[in-house]
Parts: sequence; structure tokens; C-alpha cells
Amino acid sequence: MYNRVASNVRKSWILIVGFTLFVVLIGLVFGYVTNSGFWGVAIAAIVAIAMTWGSYFSSDKVALSMSHARPAEEKDYQQLHNIVEALSLAAGIPKPKVYIVDDPAPNAFATGRNPEHAAIAVTTGLLEKMDRDELEGVLAHELSHVKNRDTLVMTLAVTLVGVIVLLADFLLRALWWGGFGGDSREGNNPLGAIFAVLGIVLLFIAPVIAQVLQFAISRQREFLADVDGVFLTRYPDGLIHALQKLDDDPTVVRTASRATAHLWIESPIARQANGKASKQGAWLNRLFDTHPPLQDRIRALEEAEAGGKLPEDATARA
Repeated sequence: MYNRVASNVRKSWILIVGFTLFVVLIGLVFGYVTNSGFWGVAIAAIVAIAMTWGSYFSSDKVALSMSHARPAEEKDYQQLHNIVEALSLAAGIPKPKVYIVDDPAPNAFATGRNPEHAAIAVTTGLLEKMDRDELEGVLAHELSHVKNRDTLVMTLAVTLVGVIVLLADFLLRALWWGGFGGDSREGNNPLGAIFAVLGIVLLFIAPVIAQVLQFAISRQREFLADVDGVFLTRYPDGLIHALQKLDDDPTVVRTASRATAHLWIESPIARQANGKASKQGAWLNRLFDTHPPLQDRIRALEEAEAGGKLPEDATARA
């Protein structure tokens, strides 16, 4: 567990450094094509720092606001608070703030830059459709994300790639309206055409990079959080049955967006299947999902349980 936390902290710094270097590259291109020189890099750096700072300190507020989450009053949701508190003690982390999303679709997510500034949100549909053991399994999964600092890595990655998308779009607009810089319009600056092509390529591949990055950082973390969650509850069937219910339920979260989809325990985004909104989709659509298929996650837990790799003593649950 400690190795995983340390690994996620390292990945956070790698993301920030790699992103900053890429933004500087975009700034150099922007400075050249607009004849602004150093100012292109300066503008890109300011945007990068502002967005990184904002995503680090405000990611939880943004995610909760976008999901229309409201604080869960303890007097109204006593069982929910009791489970979160017990699991937090078992995980050795402070109890996160607890929120409710008024939506009939069963789902939940965790957010926050670290365990001291974390929040967990569950939908009203989750509370209605899960029994206590299943709800405990879902909450343990989300608390594992908090303990492992997965939420920080995922939020930083998505925010930073979003900045790249914006800068690439800005670069292309500058090329369109401002020309290729210097004497390129007279044909004396062949590098201008190269930078123009680079700007166009960046514009088109940045959204793909964003999807691939979400895919890479989210899918494996869901498997790990499933296993870590089971070790918190010491009851594999709770989470297995919860994932089965999520797989069988056709509803999707109405307030979900692609910007926060990677945070939820399952993808909350509706896909079109046979002309109707559905969680199911074509193979090509699922290829770019932020979550592995629920059946794969269920199968992984069942195989781990059968192989004796998961705790079996239900009486020792948190």
C-alpha cells in the first residue's frame, strides 16, 4: 500500500514536469508563429501554472459542483456516515466529507488532492439499490482511491491535458488569423509551414491524447481499488454483488460529464446503442472508456477469491 502511494506521488510529479515541458514547446511554437518571441512561452507557462494550481487545490470543489452534489446530513444518512467512518478507521485515513447526488442511477465517486482534503459522493440510487454489504464494498473501493491518492493523479492528468487542448486550439486560431509569422506569407520562411502543420496536428491529437491518458491512468487503478477495497471490508462478495448490480442497472447519471467520468466507480456516461441511450456500446466505443468492463472486474475478483488471494473472514470486516 505504501509503495503504491509513493508511486502515485511520483507519477503526479512526472505528469506535472512532462506537461510543463510540452506546454513550453507549444509556447515556443506560438511565439514563433505570432512573432511574440519569449512572450509565447511566458503566456503558455502562466496558463499552465494557473491551471495546475487550480486543479490541485480546487479539484474536489469542481467535481462536486459539476455533479450537483450536496452535503449528506448525518441525521438523514446515519448508516452512510457510520460505514464511511468505520472504513476510514480501517484504512488509517481521516473521514472524508460525505455528499449526496440526487440521481436514481447507482454510482459513487471520490475526489480530493489527499486524504486530508477528500470527499466521497454517492447517488440516491446507490443508497436505494444496494444492501449494507454492497454499499460497504462500494465505499471501500472509493476510500481505496483516496488512500492511494489516485484521485490526485487522475485529476491532474485530465486537467493538464485539458490545458494542452486549449493551447493547441489557440495556436491554430493564431495561425488562421495571424499567418505563419515573419516572412512566411512571402514564402521566405519555410519553418512557418512546418509550425502550421504542427499546430494542426496538435489540435487534432490533443483530444485523443486526453482520452488515452484517462484510459491509461483509470483502468488499472479500478482493478487495484477493487482489490484494496476488499481488503478493507474483508468480504469479497459485498463488492462483487455491488458490481453485478451496477452491471445489470441500465440507468446513467444525468449530471455526469466526461470531465469527471473517470472519478466514478463505473462510467456514468450514456452511450447510444440501437438508437437509445445506454451504458452499453460498440466495441470501438468501449475501447476508449475510462473504466474496464464491469464483467472483467467481477471476474478478476472472483478468480482472486477462488485462488485464495483475498480475505475470506467476513466476521473480521470493518
